[in-house]
Amino acid sequence: MYGKVLLVGAGPGPADLLTLRAARAIGAADAVLYDALVSAEALALAPERCLRIQTGKRAGKASMPQATINRLMLRLARRGLAVVRLKGGDPAVFGRVGEEKAFLQAHGVAVEIVPGVTAASAAAAQFGFPLTHRGEARRLLISTATVTDGAALDQGWAAAADPETTLALYMGRDQIAGVADRLIALGRAPSTPAIAIENAGAPHARAIAAPLADLPAALAGAAPTGPVVILVGEVTTQAELVAATAIPTPRPLQEARA
Repeated sequence: MYGKVLLVGAGPGPADLLTLRAARAIGAADAVLYDALVSAEALALAPERCLRIQTGKRAGKASMPQATINRLMLRLARRGLAVVRLKGGDPAVFGRVGEEKAFLQAHGVAVEIVPGVTAASAAAAQFGFPLTHRGEARRLLISTATVTDGAALDQGWAAAADPETTLALYMGRDQIAGVADRLIALGRAPSTPAIAIENAGAPHARAIAAPLADLPAALAGAAPTGPVVILVGEVTTQAELVAATAIPTPRPLQEARA
């Protein structure tokens, strides 16, 4: 009998930002195929006997081909193992969850999707600002700056030019100059507040804030090496840039009651 594959969101890194369902899935796994951005803290929840396979998936870096990952999941599931495909953030947000689910189901394997905290939510919570705000931001648009082959996305930016839209830009660190130019050309004010957050959710997260027109230069000067999510919109003026810290890990119940 085939095992089941769970496509699990590991959130932005810290284990206490995992959902309970995700933590339980990792803790019961026979095999975990994890992406490069998954933290060691999250992986540590897997049993000692668990097979761990690093699949890469880091922008601009060498990674395991998607077809190979698909075949690995299928092979492990056919052995009757409980397989967890562990992805940073939320698996349904630029996580190829649709491709993997379709492949596995086409081969008779049961699949379950376990959501996770996505980078935009983690960044906003950590730095103390909302993604939507009454009278200021009526909608949130989550977009990537690149297409399948890594090239810049040329079209589809009109919706992001609306001043009442908060744009959450993923995989946009190296494309921000082109994106900013397109947004401004489509009518978004050059002075629109924006913020780039590196390693959202982690204790060493860093925020780089600047008007939209100046953000490319500010980001280049900061030279981030970790994953970056970029937020564009009036809500980012509420960011608490100095006081922001990662959400603290709660103490064990026994310790808290002592």
